[in-house]
Amino acid sequence: MGIYIAKRLMSAVIIMLAVATIVFFAMRVIPSDPAQVVLGTYATEEALQAFRRDMGLDRPLLKQYLEFVGRLVRGNLGRSMITNQPIAEQIWSLFPYTFNLAISSTILGALIGIPLGVWAAIRKNTAVDYVSRIVALAGFSFPAFYLGVILLLVFSVELGWFPVIHQVRTGSFSEHIYKLILPALSLGLIQASYVTRLTRSSMLEALNEDYVRTALAKGLKPSTVHFKHVLKNIMIPVITAIGLYTGTILGGAILTETVFNRPGLGKLLVGAISQRDYTLIQSGLVVFAFIVVIVNLIVDLTYSLFDPRVKYE
Repeated sequence: MGIYIAKRLMSAVIIMLAVATIVFFAMRVIPSDPAQVVLGTYATEEALQAFRRDMGLDRPLLKQYLEFVGRLVRGNLGRSMITNQPIAEQIWSLFPYTFNLAISSTILGALIGIPLGVWAAIRKNTAVDYVSRIVALAGFSFPAFYLGVILLLVFSVELGWFPVIHQVRTGSFSEHIYKLILPALSLGLIQASYVTRLTRSSMLEALNEDYVRTALAKGLKPSTVHFKHVLKNIMIPVITAIGLYTGTILGGAILTETVFNRPGLGKLLVGAISQRDYTLIQSGLVVFAFIVVIVNLIVDLTYSLFDPRVKYE
């Protein structure tokens, strides 16, 4: 397994370098002057030149790129163009909020989607199956921000069960969980739709395998066959899909945090884009890519827990 992890870490480094390169040069393609954007249209030429010099924007492009990559290797994300604060500190202070939202929505999506998909496959072509398929299709049709707005209107405005403005920086642990329910539900329901459809299709395919018929012919209870044998065998594609969905979760978190007025990396990135804070945008996108790479590595390492035949060589 050590060799496998080393290879995956090496590929992760290559992916991160590619992402950093694409992000860096994409930011330079944007037809605007960062100094002019930050200082305003009435800034003097001397002030603009001083800003470019302080931020290193007056240096050759290749040198800027090498300095950017060098800082990333050292774990230095640079400073914000707007606030001049270390970007790493801003990201680290907001990371727990996005992490809690992503983890809770992923767990919620799995807890809803896997049982519903299994139940729909076992009850194929029944009312349960039709309802689950309709619900899954509806979940695919709702963007995260739109579903968030609907949840706010129903449960906050009409029913008054949850606050409209989620001030999550204060309060006890139970209050934090309480304020996390609607945002997590907004992202979790969409993921549950995806997991439901994948679990159902994988379960239906597995139910036609010879080992299932053999187990039933031996007199094993259908529930034992379904949940002890079949479900365990189909978990690898389901886990893979959940890992691949991490990028979508993070993208949805950007809009969800904005809709529910939650602090987080997504909202920080949206603010950086609106303010044209190029250094913060660069570092934020690289951090998002890093999270996706690490999550997919963890997903790969969990395969052996469900299938002993998986060998890491």
